[in-house]
Amino acid sequence: MAMYSETIPLHAIMICYPLQGHINPFTNLAIKLASKGFTITFVHTQHVHQLITKAQPEETIDDEVDIFSEARKSGLDIKYITISDGLPLEFDRDLNFIQYMESLIYDFPSVVDEFVGNLIDSDHSRSSTFLIADTFHSWPVRVSRKYNLVNVSFWTQPALVFTLYNHLDLLKENGHIPFRGDPEEIISCVPGVKLMKMKDFMSFFLDSDLSTIVHKIFFQAFEDVKKADLILYNTVEEFEHEILSALSQKQPGFAIGPLCATVLTNNRVSRSLWSESDCSHWLASMNPGSVLYVSFGSLAQLDEHVFVEIAQGLLLSKMNFLWALRPGIVKSENDLKSECAKLSDDSEGRGLIVPWCPQNDVLSHHAIGGFLTHCGWNSILESIWWRVPMICYPLLGDQLTNRKLVVDDWKIGINLSDGEIVSREEVAEKVKRLMSEKSSDGLRKEVQQVKKILDDAIAQKGSSQENIKSFVRELKAEMHKPWQ
Repeated sequence: MAMYSETIPLHAIMICYPLQGHINPFTNLAIKLASKGFTITFVHTQHVHQLITKAQPEETIDDEVDIFSEARKSGLDIKYITISDGLPLEFDRDLNFIQYMESLIYDFPSVVDEFVGNLIDSDHSRSSTFLIADTFHSWPVRVSRKYNLVNVSFWTQPALVFTLYNHLDLLKENGHIPFRGDPEEIISCVPGVKLMKMKDFMSFFLDSDLSTIVHKIFFQAFEDVKKADLILYNTVEEFEHEILSALSQKQPGFAIGPLCATVLTNNRVSRSLWSESDCSHWLASMNPGSVLYVSFGSLAQLDEHVFVEIAQGLLLSKMNFLWALRPGIVKSENDLKSECAKLSDDSEGRGLIVPWCPQNDVLSHHAIGGFLTHCGWNSILESIWWRVPMICYPLLGDQLTNRKLVVDDWKIGINLSDGEIVSREEVAEKVKRLMSEKSSDGLRKEVQQVKKILDDAIAQKGSSQENIKSFVRELKAEMHKPWQ
């Protein structure tokens, strides 16, 4: 392979994991790097592209939708490519989710291998080309080594979650994994991590069966990422300094978040897998800070009993609310439609229910005073960015650990349920507490302070900006190294 030349722009092949929570930060990272002079080849699966296309307003739908076309008009060098995920487009991935996940492990890697090989063969600037792949993928080391590419892993969740996954073997050695049934068990063996309780670990570590396909994805991915050349984290140095410092002893890593801030400067790239409802007119009719925004993310399902209790709790609270109830949030669509209709009628105009909405636009609206959230990392960063305190109801995966950061460490949110059972009375009480300026004054002051950390990090001399510069220097140094 030809050695890297400073005269050729750095060229990133970017391949994210095909889930909404990964697409958003990956897209934002592409824009951020392109704005710094990088050439980007951004890859979506054909299925993701199909969903994004269908989510566009009817008047804009085109078979040749290019999500970065507007970004290119502003001078960004981003090429958009789609490839197969190994399954036919007509295959129902929601109905057959496990088979879909298996295909991403067993079939997708060969598709990526062929794509990267063809791209490298046709790329006249191949000496400047490198790979940025989602950490959840388990093929980047194999592909990057085959084609002599620097392998950059991009982690879309907090560094705390990364390091817990990354120290699975250590947790096993100390007898904490498999989970022994005590949620209050104290963990102190992970470098850079202060005392943690097992109840605050990711849900996948609390399962009795660690052999499922989902566990296999995580465990394979974290064996692979140990061999990455560089790691990017969508977090802030000041949030997780000790953890990031400990991780950097093993591999060069760079906290470059919050990438949600990129949306502010370029919101013309389609990211959503669902059609977004415009809630601006309804929100404009509400008093400042009077509306609770409710969303439980793009993937997890709510138990039907919990769904009903939350709905009834919102009614009991007498507070205004905007609830994004995406398709599939509960198992029975008929029950969902019935409950939504009843909730709309009973709320007497205080509530608006939509299937999906542009979350940043909603959180930035002056009418929003709180966020009832599943604690997805993107949602947390966006809520902090817009200074909106949270009610936390994590459902699965990293959300349990993220909740700890929000409620216990940063004190910018409260728990929805202090026990295992969710009741409408507790929902109403927590909603009223959050939405009352007097009782939530402490939370609002804290979220202002945490927002300042984000502002400082992305300022001209801030930690995230300096880390981007360090990343570029390390990347170039890696490219100058002779290949074995």
